Amino acid sequence: MTENRRFKLIRRPHGIPVAEDFRLDRDPTPALEDGQFLIHNHYASLDPAIRGWMADEPSYLPPIPLGEPVRATTVGEIVESRSAAFPVGKFVVGLNAIEDYSVGRSDGYTSLIDPSVAPSLTHFLSAMGAVGLTGYFGLLEIGRPKPGDTVLVTGAAGAVGSMVGQIAKIKGCRAVGIAGGAAKCQRVTRDYGYDAAIDYRGKTADQISTEIAAACPKGVDVIFENVGGVCLDAGLMNINVGARVALCGLISEYNSTGPRHGTRNLWQLIVKSATIRGFLVPEFRDRFAEGAAAIAGWIREGRLRVDEHVETGIENAHPAFVRLFHGTNEGKMLLKLGSGG
Repeated sequence: MTENRRFKLIRRPHGIPVAEDFRLDRDPTPALEDGQFLIHNHYASLDPAIRGWMADEPSYLPPIPLGEPVRATTVGEIVESRSAAFPVGKFVVGLNAIEDYSVGRSDGYTSLIDPSVAPSLTHFLSAMGAVGLTGYFGLLEIGRPKPGDTVLVTGAAGAVGSMVGQIAKIKGCRAVGIAGGAAKCQRVTRDYGYDAAIDYRGKTADQISTEIAAACPKGVDVIFENVGGVCLDAGLMNINVGARVALCGLISEYNSTGPRHGTRNLWQLIVKSATIRGFLVPEFRDRFAEGAAAIAGWIREGRLRVDEHVETGIENAHPAFVRLFHGTNEGKMLLKLGSGG
């Protein structure tokens, strides 16, 4: 029976997860039942949302049970199957776990993919996966930008933020990004085509608001929010009448061990007759093919840059994951589960 390495959650993290919150076990691969198939995972996507799934709090998915592998989106190859719809040799992407082998079901959240349509298999976890589709649908369907609009993106150097800024430019908008540190701000304008970048580190909401006003002299029409806290408060003080706020994430509060900053300038939504709407990308599931096709086309045309940060080895799952919260990853954070080619 094939050995299955599984990166398990054994303790609820307090603040940023530490190594002692996890354990790498070697379990036997389970036998398949009718309608199931076995996926040999090649890569796992490491996303901030995983931190929320580790907490024993109400969310859109149940908490990861203690003693179970950490939930993550993976891409891999079917190596055994008892489902006619998912034959051996096909590649799939789906919500599984950080483990060598996952059992999928034909009625589950796993989709067949064609590796030949992407430059790299990893693109199905970045630009053409949940990350890219989050940026695509969050901006275009929730933000509803029009040519000439000003789009403000927090976490602009991150995997989602870098996509949003580039799509905003493709759609004829002015894009202004907020990021942490001079190096990230330089990457935002140099690599992702933003018109301006603002460094939020060490600044109050009022200071950031003043810099947004300078970078957005005509105000802000769309905010794509990944960070929350002082960044969102500063952005709200610069919105135009009828502005749209697409609430994608609040990463500044995910590891908070004390009182959370919250949002203190929501009253601006009333003043400016503006809207704020949270969203999850699965609500656009029926249109994933449309979004992936558009993104693939922009990549082929050289209009969309895709940066990926790949760490190798399931044994490095913890240090790779916490890079997200220290801001030391450069591109979409991915974990190559094996050490082979």
